[in-house]
Amino acid sequence: MSSGRDLANRIGPAGVWLSVLGEVPAALGTSAAAAIEALGYGALWVGESPAHKEVFTHTALLLGATARITVATGIATIWARDAIAAGAAAHTLGEAFPGRFVLGLGASHAEAGRGRGHDRPRTALREYLDTLDAAPYRGPRPDLPVPRVLAALRPRMQELARDRAEGMHSFFVPPSHTATARERLGPGPLLAPEQAVVVDRDAGRARTIARAHVATRLALRNYVNHLRALGFTDDDLDGGGSDRLVDALIAWGGADTVAARVREHLDAGADHVAIHPLTAPGEGLAPVLGQLRDLAPALSLPHGGTTP
Repeated sequence: MSSGRDLANRIGPAGVWLSVLGEVPAALGTSAAAAIEALGYGALWVGESPAHKEVFTHTALLLGATARITVATGIATIWARDAIAAGAAAHTLGEAFPGRFVLGLGASHAEAGRGRGHDRPRTALREYLDTLDAAPYRGPRPDLPVPRVLAALRPRMQELARDRAEGMHSFFVPPSHTATARERLGPGPLLAPEQAVVVDRDAGRARTIARAHVATRLALRNYVNHLRALGFTDDDLDGGGSDRLVDALIAWGGADTVAARVREHLDAGADHVAIHPLTAPGEGLAPVLGQLRDLAPALSLPHGGTTP
């Protein structure tokens, strides 16, 4: 494996996390990826769910449409394919796009639709990594090893990321979680939290969009348990989330206010923040790219302000 420090230097402090790319035609998604690259973001993170695009195929399309930006699976779920298949996909992408692919893996949510699951996700992920490390591969290998990161929220999964990967990718976390994760990881591994944002100064409109996103996560037991461990109460978790919960998890306001939240994560020990623009249902990619365009100068991105 390469080092977490090398990966941090490669992808820089700010990237983008987008689920909407899994919902739009390939031509629109690849155009958006090129636009995000032109704005100076260092990495593009794409997730996976049973109802959207297959994540490695999707990643190949995005890498092929861009020239510099790193594309990371954020994350590829271990329930979707065996470790040998995941390893072959990672080698294939790493060889074709040297230094530009990151393999993000996680136990995610046990997916009933696939008929798979595990009541001990850390054990399942550890066994998956054992198989991945031992898997044969006779195709051309990448000149640069493909780095891997693990999805992690709770302490024991963070320890697995520290010990078996270049670092960890967290989702739906406040900066306080980033601070404790860095303490557990130590200085070496990459720490790359996702931060959902709504670049909108209208409090009512921004919180409506933010709360809709929070409500989807509150329907999932692992996120509820995670939030309870962070000190949130039943009052915070009811009704789609209290204002306190929403404001802790979702950065909203003008570009400078949102950029300040990104810096809070960096100050707390993050190496890279995957910015996740939220919009109202059905609005498509245009407002997502608009938010990223507005944020680029506030984040002082190296190519910030370049119009795609």
